[in-house]
Amino acid sequence: MGLTQELFGKPKAIIGMVHFPPLPGQPLYDSASGLQGIVDRVGHDLEILVECGFDAVMFCNEGDRPYRTQVGPEAPATMAAVISQVGRNLNIPFGVDILWDPKAAIALAKATGAKFVREVFTGVYAADFGLWNTDPAATLSYRRQIDADHVKLFYNVTAEFATPLSSRDLATTARSTVFSSLADAICVSGPITGEGADSAHLLAAKEAVPSTTPVFANTGVKPSTVGTILGSVDGCIVGTALKRNGITWEEVDRERALALLTAAAESGHWSQGRGA
Repeated sequence: MGLTQELFGKPKAIIGMVHFPPLPGQPLYDSASGLQGIVDRVGHDLEILVECGFDAVMFCNEGDRPYRTQVGPEAPATMAAVISQVGRNLNIPFGVDILWDPKAAIALAKATGAKFVREVFTGVYAADFGLWNTDPAATLSYRRQIDADHVKLFYNVTAEFATPLSSRDLATTARSTVFSSLADAICVSGPITGEGADSAHLLAAKEAVPSTTPVFANTGVKPSTVGTILGSVDGCIVGTALKRNGITWEEVDRERALALLTAAAESGHWSQGRGA
């Protein structure tokens, strides 16, 4: 059984993003609306994505700009409290991400029952927020220490807002990431949130990794591209295209969410519902 079948009950999956507004302590945090404002916003977006029929959702602290490579304890604590409240009766799988701190994301997954984590686990980058290094061995050891081996790890191998210092091509990077760093799935991104991955990069990653390792388009998926993408790889993660006016920081728009899923279904590469 492939991982997408195991997690989502089908061979190809569409994951909808639930972006948290800025968390306490971050520059853009709205102290006037406080924690209840975060609960309301996350609950609103989650309800629409579930009702529209996404295969899974993923919670992420997208609003915490500027991004950090190590967060404080308030980030997973706040996110865990909110997810536990709004997702109490959630009947589809969900994942989590804390930008860009893989250990914090794994801890959040353990606390909330998330099935998967998406993060940048490997590589060294020159990023908007400075020199960015990773330590996959320490991260996977941490997963073992907290008894979270069941949490699947989606490795983003083309980090947004950053340029890898390695000169290796994407196919080699994807293949070695699965071989040496034990990736459960590979995510391929564009250069920035909301911008699509190069189709050649998606195909290169898919051809390079074992057939049992799914490849996901991680950014910039739109109704006009979702069918072609799902014809090439195993799934996609969608955020910005679902938002009001296509703006990342706005709330999820029901009509835009339905348009994305309709385009996917009409392509013939995806069907709604588990077991499809």
